[in-house]
Amino acid sequence: MKKLNILYIAAESRPFVTVGGLGEVAYSLVRAISQLTQKETDPYDVDIRLALPFHAAIHRDNLDMESIASFDIPSNKGLVKATAYEVRVDGITVYLIQGSPIPTEPGPIYAMDAALDGHKYVFFSIAALELAKTIGWQPHILHANDWHTAPAVYYVYLKRKQDQFYSNIKTLLTIHNLPYLGSGAGQAMNDYGLPAAENSPLPFWAQNLPLPVGLLTADHIVAVSPGYASEILTPAYGSGLHEFLKTRQDTISGILNGIDTDYWNPEIDPTITFNYSVSQVEPREGNKTWLQKKFKLEEEPRNPIMAVVSRLDYQKGIDLVLDALMNLADLRWQVIILGTGTPDLEDAARRLERVYPDRVRAVIAYDKELSRHIYGGADIFLIPSRYEPCGLVQMIAMRYGCVPVARATGGLKDTIVDCMHLAECTGFLFEEATALDLEKAIRRALAAYKQKRIWKKIQKFCMERDFSWQQSALKYFNLYTILHNNNSNDKNNDIR
Repeated sequence: MKKLNILYIAAESRPFVTVGGLGEVAYSLVRAISQLTQKETDPYDVDIRLALPFHAAIHRDNLDMESIASFDIPSNKGLVKATAYEVRVDGITVYLIQGSPIPTEPGPIYAMDAALDGHKYVFFSIAALELAKTIGWQPHILHANDWHTAPAVYYVYLKRKQDQFYSNIKTLLTIHNLPYLGSGAGQAMNDYGLPAAENSPLPFWAQNLPLPVGLLTADHIVAVSPGYASEILTPAYGSGLHEFLKTRQDTISGILNGIDTDYWNPEIDPTITFNYSVSQVEPREGNKTWLQKKFKLEEEPRNPIMAVVSRLDYQKGIDLVLDALMNLADLRWQVIILGTGTPDLEDAARRLERVYPDRVRAVIAYDKELSRHIYGGADIFLIPSRYEPCGLVQMIAMRYGCVPVARATGGLKDTIVDCMHLAECTGFLFEEATALDLEKAIRRALAAYKQKRIWKKIQKFCMERDFSWQQSALKYFNLYTILHNNNSNDKNNDIR
């Protein structure tokens, strides 16, 4: 039996700390890979471990953890001490790494100060690798995510010639959101001995930014959906790196994210008022009534509830929703908007509620429990993103029988089958990021809602879609084995 050791590093992960989709993905994917059967992984014995910064928001009182290592990370300002703790969750080994660049006082996981975040995440990226070396655990694969851990990929590249420990580590970098390049972290990169990638195919302005140098030196790059893997090669979605990424096209894959179907399961979800399943959807109506009562909306089953659960941001197309709804007064609908974000969009959502006091409820808050009630009771889920690398909300909504209306971009296009044709369709897509195109898609959805037999079919198709991590975990595992079996590092001897 061959060993395959995988070090998976991320800025956040459930159940420790979660801000966005990465936190859901990190935990779910690591767990799914760890739970692959021996038949699926033969001839490998897989050992995947997760490393996270020990953020102040992680409640240590609830953790059964052990201090396992203390070591120094060199920097231009002297040695920086790192301390690592080990925790076991669901049979997975998790490392929490502490050090002075990682604040111990409560604060945001992602700071507004780019320099502060730069030092935190560059330090963590290097410390995660040096921890493995300190405890004598040899990773065969380093799997990093987004700019926060991309410095680890670059660090492996730089150390391969100098240190036998790093010579056969293969690196994989997943792009969850390309526009976040790590701007402002250049000084931190330099402080920790990660020089600018001069004389490389990268644009000059990107040569000292974490994500670009990670993309430059990773053995393989994964975008979080096949659609996004294609989109990042275009000027519209490439964040100024599209020409460079074309040079790496042969080493870019698109692997769709999944969701934890045990965690997101309307049949056993303890939060929602009435549990239901694809074979018995009728109790779901009680959840809709619960929403109407809670928000003092007319308790009328014929009124479809549309919902937005999102960061209130222009990237998410929230402005398109607010504009489109202003032109739909001739139809029956109610809408619940849940989220926080850009102040002008928060204000616009409140204004919409004042315009339609009997139809609109704007809840400017981050409320996980309420979001579950919305998934379990709303009829239509609005996702008009200007770009969406993968998206998890559409998968969760479909799992709960809430039919998506979404822009045909990235992972939304990959996961939603448009109801222009009724063969096992699961939602309503629109092409252009305009309020008019969104309005037309909503009108199609509301027309379908009136035809109860058709609507129930669409709901059923939604709930039957398999968005579990099983297939994606196998794709990642197969990619790991391909990288591991390619032992030639010749191509990594110089900057690409």
